[in-house]
Amino acid sequence: MSGAAIFDLDRTLLQGGTGPLLSRAMYDLGVVGRRLPGESLLFKVFDLVGETLPSIALARQATLVARGRDEGVFDAAAVAAAEAIAAVIHPFALTLIEQHRAAGRPVVLATTTPEHLIRPLADRLGVDHVIATRYRIGQDGRYDGGLDGPFVWSRGKLKAVRDWADAAGVDLSESFAYSDSIYDLPLLSAVGRPAAVNPDPRLALYALARGWPIVHFDVSPGVVKLPVVGVELQRLLFLASHPLLTTPYARFDVEGTENIPRTGPGILVGNHRSYFDIPTMIQMMRPTGRTGRILAKKELFDVPVVGALALALGGIPVDRAGGGKESFETASVALEGGELVCVLPQGTIPRGAAFYDPVLKGRTGAARLAASTRAPVIPFAIWGSEHVWPRSSPVPRMLNLTDPPTVRVRVGPPVELKYRSPAADTRRIMAAISDLLPPEAHEAREPTEEEIRLATPGRTPQIR
Repeated sequence: MSGAAIFDLDRTLLQGGTGPLLSRAMYDLGVVGRRLPGESLLFKVFDLVGETLPSIALARQATLVARGRDEGVFDAAAVAAAEAIAAVIHPFALTLIEQHRAAGRPVVLATTTPEHLIRPLADRLGVDHVIATRYRIGQDGRYDGGLDGPFVWSRGKLKAVRDWADAAGVDLSESFAYSDSIYDLPLLSAVGRPAAVNPDPRLALYALARGWPIVHFDVSPGVVKLPVVGVELQRLLFLASHPLLTTPYARFDVEGTENIPRTGPGILVGNHRSYFDIPTMIQMMRPTGRTGRILAKKELFDVPVVGALALALGGIPVDRAGGGKESFETASVALEGGELVCVLPQGTIPRGAAFYDPVLKGRTGAARLAASTRAPVIPFAIWGSEHVWPRSSPVPRMLNLTDPPTVRVRVGPPVELKYRSPAADTRRIMAAISDLLPPEAHEAREPTEEEIRLATPGRTPQIR
């Protein structure tokens, strides 16, 4: 017997609930003449905290809306709602569905929402099976106000899933289940691989106690959001990196952030001058209100505690010895989900005399990623970060309080690529970055011995 992938719908596959969209579709098409008393308030509470007993009571009484109506009266509204709901399904949820399907697991939608209202959405998503509340139809072809089978909620959902699994030959101990609600605890406890998705406060605490994965389908896999409040960890880093807190040892001069897309995917590409470049990139991202997934060499992620934190913040490890295939796929998934990906094509900080070479040389990963995803490539150039954290120093210079260096960042418009040759497109990317650097960066000169010493790695930095 094989396992299945079982997904809840509301607040799991999408951020809020389907109730408002289904209600609006039925109202707009004249299927219902008025809204149920208090439904708008209950919808808002549901979106905020998840299922409550009043919201479930409302769902249970919805059979009264259908009583006496013809079996097909809701079909047009269900199709219209399916289009609206599909548009707000989390992109990473769709990616996970495809991964389960590729692994040969049937994908199951298990929801309290009535089957006749949700079937068009399930068909649109390519779901293999639907386990949902069914309204009973009388001999006259009309809904009679009763249920055909269990009310698919809490233990009723578990019973419906078990009945389906027994009939389909599916082993629940080999199955995955995803839900946001503490009321789905019976189902989550019955499968071998449960996951709390955008969990309500009680399920979040329970999942933490049981060691269950807590995931959010609105961000890349592995990115951590704080339990209960649902704030991405990287956003807290933005708060901790406010320019007022860095002014004593570094000042930032940032321009051109309007070139960074405010929505949708984008590949941010820049030069690499210092271990202080990542804090500098955070300052660059702050005005956009967006977070990003930063590619960094695998060795950083191998460091205890630091590596786990880097992953939680959205870092993507690059195994250069292995060709970087896994990081390429992870970055592609992030871009397909509409996120920003940050790449430093140089791969590492140039050493010694090479640090002062006015010609920037890069690896082809960003160009290949752009060709594969067609995401826009946005160049940025950093200058001066090496004065805050020289390559030769194991720690940043945070005691220069009288005259802190200025770190300059410029962001340019998207690079025009041809997508025919990764090497040629890489040269275009590096040229676009170079064009954003100050005039002194283009001067060909022999560095002094002291400059070479500062650009040569000393002891292993603490962040590596």
